[in-house]
Amino acid sequence: MAYLDSLRVFVRAYELGSMSAAGRDQRVSPAVVSARIAELERRMGARLFNRTTRMLQPTEHGRIFYAGAQKILDAVSEAEAAVADVSMNPRGTLNVAAPLGIGRRLIAPLVPAFKRKWPEIDVRLRLTDRRIDLLAEGLDVAFILGRPEDSGLRQRVIFDCDRVLCAAPSYIARRGAPRSGAELIAHNHDCLMLRFPGVQEIGWDLETPDGEKRFEVSGPFDADDGDVLTDWALAGHGIINKPRFEIAAPLREGRLVPVAEETPPVPVRLVCLYPHKRHQDAKSRLFIDFMAAGCREALTPKPAPEFTAPA
Repeated sequence: MAYLDSLRVFVRAYELGSMSAAGRDQRVSPAVVSARIAELERRMGARLFNRTTRMLQPTEHGRIFYAGAQKILDAVSEAEAAVADVSMNPRGTLNVAAPLGIGRRLIAPLVPAFKRKWPEIDVRLRLTDRRIDLLAEGLDVAFILGRPEDSGLRQRVIFDCDRVLCAAPSYIARRGAPRSGAELIAHNHDCLMLRFPGVQEIGWDLETPDGEKRFEVSGPFDADDGDVLTDWALAGHGIINKPRFEIAAPLREGRLVPVAEETPPVPVRLVCLYPHKRHQDAKSRLFIDFMAAGCREALTPKPAPEFTAPA
């Protein structure tokens, strides 16, 4: 196991370009990372990295060794998954990522129940609204809202989530309630956008009588955290475009009010991504199945209770 642990540390150091980042990822100190890589170099009789003050630069030997190390770790993972399938006692750690809204409201509440059912599986959940690189960040499973860009990953569609454009009553009192996407543009409404380095939300896709159309709206400020946008909308600073499940309570309580209902937003797809392997890890499959069922249950509209007149 010590050698496999050293291979895992080396692979993550190679992918992240930093001993400290690899240490955080593997939950060991940078000194342990350095010692394990040094031991591999002694074993190989070759330098695997050229070290600088800021990053690790793999040598030619390092690049060759990385390809082989990855094959070894994949083979071990697949062998463990095959045994777990037979024993039905999967164990190990799952690294999972999800957007903040989904993670807080859907995934995180389900994790304790999953752990009770499969006590030998640990879950490390990372919540972020930025785009993630599943392979580079060593993730087993990632949930996203929208269309996946990486065709090299497997994907499982979980649910098509309704979206709603809405604003606080104080904003509507000050600026009026737009009836459509065209009025959003014509009256230069303050639209609160999700943006983060490298990717910008440049418009909203709305359903019009002529089909789907993108409206390039704008606003006074933006953020890389969807919950911040909701807080700003609740404070009356603008209009947001959010999955309905994320803002169900403020809508129900009247703290947010739907606008532009003539052209509602196109539903956004909740998708689960995972690496393309010959033999899917049993614990990943169990987690995805569990979360997919739980998310569908939470997102499926419930019929209103029937009213029975008193006798």
